[in-house]
Amino acid sequence: MAGRRRKNAGASPGESAAEPVLPANLELQDLYGAFAAHGLDGEDLDDAAVLVPPVKLPAEEELAALAKAVPMFGYALALARWAAPHRVVDEFGDLVEEDRAPAAQLLGLAPAEGEVPEEAEVEAMRAWSLACDLDLVEIGTTAAGEHVAVPGPDLEPAEEGDPETVLELWLTAAGIVRELAVEADSLPEEEAARAAEGGEAGEAGEEDEDALSEVEEARDAAAELLDEALQVLYETTAFADPGNETVPLGVLAALLVVPEGEEPSEELLGDITDVMVALDPMLGDLAELGLLEYRPIDPELFDEEEGPEGEEPALVGEAPLDEEESARFGLVRLTPLGQYGIRQWLLEDGYDAPLVGELAQGDAAELLRAVCEAANVLPDEELRVWITGREPVAAARELLAAARGDDAYAPMRRMLGVSALNMLGTAAEPAARDVLDDPELGGAARAWLTSKGATDVPVPERTMALWTVVDTFAAQLLDSGGDAELLRELIADLPVTGNPASYFGELWRVDHPYTADVLEAVGELHLDRAVAKEARKAAFKARSKG
Repeated sequence: MAGRRRKNAGASPGESAAEPVLPANLELQDLYGAFAAHGLDGEDLDDAAVLVPPVKLPAEEELAALAKAVPMFGYALALARWAAPHRVVDEFGDLVEEDRAPAAQLLGLAPAEGEVPEEAEVEAMRAWSLACDLDLVEIGTTAAGEHVAVPGPDLEPAEEGDPETVLELWLTAAGIVRELAVEADSLPEEEAARAAEGGEAGEAGEEDEDALSEVEEARDAAAELLDEALQVLYETTAFADPGNETVPLGVLAALLVVPEGEEPSEELLGDITDVMVALDPMLGDLAELGLLEYRPIDPELFDEEEGPEGEEPALVGEAPLDEEESARFGLVRLTPLGQYGIRQWLLEDGYDAPLVGELAQGDAAELLRAVCEAANVLPDEELRVWITGREPVAAARELLAAARGDDAYAPMRRMLGVSALNMLGTAAEPAARDVLDDPELGGAARAWLTSKGATDVPVPERTMALWTVVDTFAAQLLDSGGDAELLRELIADLPVTGNPASYFGELWRVDHPYTADVLEAVGELHLDRAVAKEARKAAFKARSKG
């Protein structure tokens, strides 16, 4: 899968250059969120690094505009400005009683005239609390002992849309809401009810250490579940085609519960339902800050089909539903702001979370080297960013020149060069014709020109043709990450005639750093025993000739 490509980082040219990329050395469990191939000699997967796929993000100016458009964030800014030059607050920094209704009216949560509903005041108080948490207002005490709030120093640049200020404030707000969502989800029902009534959570059981421990464990479990769900959303959004980023809540829960490649058992279906119910309120809270768009589980589902003795109904595993019925079980879509926020959290946690185009800032040699060496990369995206705006022939010539070499990654560079030619199209034809006689690039250039319909391309000499076969297959070995099925498909296309001994008798003599490794892969994976045997014999000869 793109973005999960495993490389033999740090390999040097010569006989050891390709050994770690053979299929037999790549028996890694392909988990959701791939693992880097560091220490393939039996290293525990738990010690391997999780690879986070690159994402595309809008410019910071656009992200800042999206953040300011989030209602709750905008409310906090508006109330902070409303506090100027100062506003009296109570001893806790909250709005005094007489200011709560005007605050709700200011935010458009209630009509300008008439009675203000209690829920509008509560919403205004939440926005005020956020403004305080973000230091958009600062609380102090006058000489007369009066508690007052004044606008903080970040208010003006935030109002003016300074991207750095706005995004820093929004990220802090998202982190606060994330923590509050976890806390609310982890409270036992009786504690949550007490908190909702204004009491302190835990006041009836402060001496009960077991109860406190259970609450802490529940909070940790809720935090872990939410973090895993957000990272899965981040990955699925990175790989989704534009317009297809929305994920059914049941699918998200299944990705968290069901081992890859397995069908969910009846027990796992129950676990999926539990995860859906647990995520539902937390995702709803995050949607308030624009981190995601969320259609919650329809509460009426719980009334329509109750199980025995009041058990919750199964939310998954029923007969196929139409699109609208399916949507009642929850839909979630990570927004660009959400991608930005989760990426920042991943970076803070020490993950490598690249952006698409980060590797495409230098010349062609720097681009190809970076793409080959990066563990989590979308090669075509990096190439596309690099060639955008460049003159096709000049870009193709620079890339092809950078593809030469006999080091460990050279076959991949040449494969990337051909990919770039495909993106540039026939406009790059002069550059391809320039290298027709190049011993390293000529075979690939001739094949590319022929694929574009050119009829005047000379057939390569046998030496060039065989060298290109090895080089092309070596690139696929490096790029496939040891995917046996993919490699078998490639092997099946090898031009092995009815006399494999003769074919491999030529191939093992090819002067290429990966000749022996290619032959060993063919010997390991070819389904025809006779062909596989001849390939293994040829691999031995190739190893011995050095």
